[in-house]
Amino acid sequence: MEALSLPLESREKLIQAAIEAKEFAYNRYSNFRVGAALLATDGTIIKGANIENASYGGTICAERTAIVKAVSEGTRSFIAIAIVSDVAAPISPCGICRQVLREFCSLKMPVLLVPGDYPQPSTGEAPKPGYSEGGVRDTTLGELLPDSFGPEDLERPRT
Repeated sequence: MEALSLPLESREKLIQAAIEAKEFAYNRYSNFRVGAALLATDGTIIKGANIENASYGGTICAERTAIVKAVSEGTRSFIAIAIVSDVAAPISPCGICRQVLREFCSLKMPVLLVPGDYPQPSTGEAPKPGYSEGGVRDTTLGELLPDSFGPEDLERPRT
């Protein structure tokens, strides 16, 4: 599935916002910080960080923090998300986050999985397929959640 295009300037702002968001993670149990930044169709960037809880089940991931903040303030249309942790390799959203994103985002929406040491130095060679400069893994929501169930499925006729 081909991703919607994202201008380079918007892409870099989104990545930097995710890195900034990570600084506010409340991760006293796992010591695993995650930051996410959603780009709304109006150009607004909404940041989120993971917020842990002693009960563990009450923990909310960075991606869901960002989308809940946005939706609760009336923003329900998004064109990209960037996600970063402190791990040198890009990490991917958990299954619950993927499904929550699916509720409000196009399957063609770009998902930028940013390494914790962004930008990674250039090796002088072209990036690996699916990756871009700085070590970012470029994917889409549809690639992360194939054969997904979405709001439109509830409109299907019943037998």
